[in-house]
Amino acid sequence: MTEEDETVQVVHGRVKWFDPSKGFGFIVSDQTDSDILLHANVLRNYGQGSVADGAGIEVRIQRTQRGVQAVEVKRIDPPEGLALPLGEDAAQMLGADILALDLEPARVKWFDKGKGFGFANVFGRPEDIFIHAEVLRVSGFADLSAGEAVALRVIEGRRGRMAVQVVSWEAASRGKS
Repeated sequence: MTEEDETVQVVHGRVKWFDPSKGFGFIVSDQTDSDILLHANVLRNYGQGSVADGAGIEVRIQRTQRGVQAVEVKRIDPPEGLALPLGEDAAQMLGADILALDLEPARVKWFDKGKGFGFANVFGRPEDIFIHAEVLRVSGFADLSAGEAVALRVIEGRRGRMAVQVVSWEAASRGKS
């Protein structure tokens, strides 16, 4: 049995940082003695192209000669202590209220991290859905790509429909929202 064949274990940690352009990042966990490499392909297999710094994460890891690596993402939780920045439109909404909303299948029209917002379209509906960068962050994402399939929880705001939660398409289809 080689070192690469060691038993895979599940650990909980926090995303230290993740850079989609570099294609990797690191997780810190009290259950390991070193940082855990998170490769973009492992994250994509979960259904996300990015993950927010500070997000809680549960992964299966493998210890190799090159160090500890994530081999499967099991769950991602939004970073702690963040509030939705949607003003009066969502000020009264609690987590349970948000989770009571239906998930709507959508495709990202565009998202500009520098501007701090973007838009998506829900299948079968003509209007754009506004997505604020902080909603993305509290949902556990760092960025979205044009054309990316997601599921949204949406409210009617004063200026139109706006997302209050973004869920990866794969997680929504597995019922892990």
